[in-house]
Amino acid sequence: MHAVTESVDRRAEPAAREPVTPEPGVPAGRWRRLAVPGALLSYLALAVLVLVQLWRDPNGRVLAGNDDDHGVFLFMLAHGERVVFHGADLLFSDRLNASAGVNMMANTSVLALSLPIAPVTHLLGAGVSVALLLTLGLAGTAAAWYWLFSRLVRGRLAAWLGGLWCGFAPAMVSHANGHVNFVCQFAVPFIVWQVLRLREPGRVLRGGLALGLLVVLQVFINEETLLFTALALGVFVLAYAVQRRRDAAVVWRRFVAGLGVAAAVAGTLLAYPLWYQFFAPGSYHGQPFPPDQYVTDLLSLGVYARQSLAGNAALAREVSVSATEENTFFGVPMLILLGVMMGMLWRSAVARAVALAGLVLLVMSLGPQLRVAGHNTGIPLPFGLVSHVPILDLVSVTRFAMVTATLVGVLIAMAADRIRRYPHPRRVAFWAALAVALVPVLPKPLPIVGADPLPSFLTEGTWREYVAPGRTLVPVPLPQVTHGRTGMRWAALSGLEFAVPGGYFMGPKDPPGDETGSWQAPLRPTFVLLDWVREYGLRPSLTYVDRRNARTDLSYWRAGAVVLVPGSEHGDLLAVTLTDLLGRSPRLIGGVQVWDVRDLAVAPPG
Repeated sequence: MHAVTESVDRRAEPAAREPVTPEPGVPAGRWRRLAVPGALLSYLALAVLVLVQLWRDPNGRVLAGNDDDHGVFLFMLAHGERVVFHGADLLFSDRLNASAGVNMMANTSVLALSLPIAPVTHLLGAGVSVALLLTLGLAGTAAAWYWLFSRLVRGRLAAWLGGLWCGFAPAMVSHANGHVNFVCQFAVPFIVWQVLRLREPGRVLRGGLALGLLVVLQVFINEETLLFTALALGVFVLAYAVQRRRDAAVVWRRFVAGLGVAAAVAGTLLAYPLWYQFFAPGSYHGQPFPPDQYVTDLLSLGVYARQSLAGNAALAREVSVSATEENTFFGVPMLILLGVMMGMLWRSAVARAVALAGLVLLVMSLGPQLRVAGHNTGIPLPFGLVSHVPILDLVSVTRFAMVTATLVGVLIAMAADRIRRYPHPRRVAFWAALAVALVPVLPKPLPIVGADPLPSFLTEGTWREYVAPGRTLVPVPLPQVTHGRTGMRWAALSGLEFAVPGGYFMGPKDPPGDETGSWQAPLRPTFVLLDWVREYGLRPSLTYVDRRNARTDLSYWRAGAVVLVPGSEHGDLLAVTLTDLLGRSPRLIGGVQVWDVRDLAVAPPG
């Protein structure tokens, strides 16, 4: 287990594990027994603190940092509930983007989370499930890294600090603004553990099987995280093997054989889901943005994130992609401390390999050209050579830095373990420096915004009089990536009992001619018209073509009713336009204006 358990060079450090120093009057055995539950409870308490404002009304509030993705995961978890309780298709949903539907494997459907939590969604609503997964994701990720570190370092405090950083680093807290898939990384430490143990004798079949099953689990949580983990482990293993050639020569055959078993297991179980993701209806190729659009700004390394105690929102905004993508933001003290820690750990081949992996992924996150203080310098970077490689072209580039952030936690755990062997003055200096580096990046509660309650038209089931099975409810504004998300939220919090057109999801831009990835449904004339009214607040001069397009679009959507979302931007103009377009006045029912269009959608597709 040399490659797994080395925190410093064994030639310079004693091999014996030092005992944990208990508090005065507390037996050592009892102290050890309290360490694990104490660590878990501390992580859970901090996670609750981060999400406390959302917990006050999970179904009536959304996270202010990214209400777009909050809505996406409301839908994803509602889909899981329909699969478990209504027998819906696992890999496809017809409840969004009517009438084409959504390829769930081609989206962050988090099936490994939405299916187990389906009873909570069914009984308490998708909003409660989102809050619960975000909370348990932060705490569970920290706990899983603590579990791993407690096997790799000697001190429980060192393991706790490493877990604290890995679970609550600025990157993790920023993604907690709605990215359930990135917050739930609790499988990653177990994947790392199984990969490292493949070098042990007798682990080829057993270890390969365990690793393969963990890979399958992670695919159904978040494939991007799995890709990042694989890249980081690849760099780490190669870097370590170069430094420890003799060790590598002894174990490489069984290590590779174990990886082969894992690939066979995962490949067999994932063959159909991955085929469905890349080739079934609703699949797409590439991202709807160039590779240099969402990259890490070099200055972001020394700035504090918006949700850190020392964070400055205005400054962070200048050097970040969004509130959910602050993937570095270590602060200057932590950068200095990283240099000190590498000096402490330099004799460790593991530390050098970890640092190299973190540096490689950080450089990748900078994108094809260096960006500094929001300005593209034009200086070419290595990622430009691989930015169009399949799979890599599906990644938001700045997220590579999430690996770097996690590996900082590994170095913190190793250094905190190593410092116990230093003289007292140096230990005091280290802990003081660590406090100066860590305290400013501790998280604050995430901000929220209130969301309007569902209208009684929905909660009392009145919609069923207009939206028969096979028909859809058309909310206006129609749901899309930047506007109209209330309609998508309505559907999710109503258990996806009715389908809606449009939506915020990933799919082909304009199939079959253009299958480039897009964040919204292919544009239809009526959508474009109504969105123009919403955007500019002008009343259009409607023509026969506009009315004919409306009937065609309503038929394509299989519409039963058109409903104006209360409080919509330029809602009065939208109501006047809809009345003119549809040739009828609305009825005020259950707090919303409703246009009955069952007779206009005369030929809904089968």
